[in-house]
Amino acid sequence: MPEVSAAAVKALRDKTNLPMMECKQALEFSGGDETAAVDWLRKQGKKTMESRSGRETSSGRIAQFIDAGKKVGAMIELRCESAPVANNEEFLALASGLAQQLALGPGAKTPEDLWKQPSPNRAGKTLGDQKDDLSNKIREVFNLARIVRFDGLSGGYVHHNGASGVLIEFEGGNPEVAKDIAMHTAAMRPQAVTKEELDPAVVAKEREILSAAARQEGKPENIIGKMVEGRLRNFYSERVLLEQPFVKDEKKTVGQLAKEAKLTIKRLVHWELGK
Repeated sequence: MPEVSAAAVKALRDKTNLPMMECKQALEFSGGDETAAVDWLRKQGKKTMESRSGRETSSGRIAQFIDAGKKVGAMIELRCESAPVANNEEFLALASGLAQQLALGPGAKTPEDLWKQPSPNRAGKTLGDQKDDLSNKIREVFNLARIVRFDGLSGGYVHHNGASGVLIEFEGGNPEVAKDIAMHTAAMRPQAVTKEELDPAVVAKEREILSAAARQEGKPENIIGKMVEGRLRNFYSERVLLEQPFVKDEKKTVGQLAKEAKLTIKRLVHWELGK
């Protein structure tokens, strides 16, 4: 086995941020060739990650990339094992690169498809290579849980801690109004965009409850129907995006805001990390 100098071990340690003993072992195994040693370390890291694949990934980050000029928007959810790693600069770069490539690349039907594509911020590497390098360094499992891309004018919002994100495809209006609506959605968590999108069974159940309550109040049967429809407005204003009071100006609904801006929501996705 060739003798490996302390300087070579330190150089590999500086390059990979891996323990000195692992770097020494890799150089010894590869005959002192640093490139081969890096490849060997990556392979060992992949084996380690495979053995840990069943571990829970409860932390992570939602990331988004929107290009108004190209009329495209994308959002991804990248999971890891611990909160400190979710705030690691290289983990943030990986999440950002995934969202950017999903938006500007050929698209991907599955997370596995996206991992195979080039990394926007690591020349000569795929996103999968970038993930493996970081996993090898940090020793945590990463899981690309969800991906979505809208091929149309898009707006969106991601909370500062990456724990929630909203992506909207829209027509008319402008991205700033779409972003305001996305921020509202993240805060108020509507169950549907329009009344028609609510589960009919849920609405029927609420109507039944309100009708029974009105009868208990002794209201005449001929006016109960109108009373129930009036009381359903409160039900809708809690659950339906376009019926909710806008968080920045509660004198108007989100629907009124959109109408004033001549904006029509075509699609909307709201994610919360791990949910």
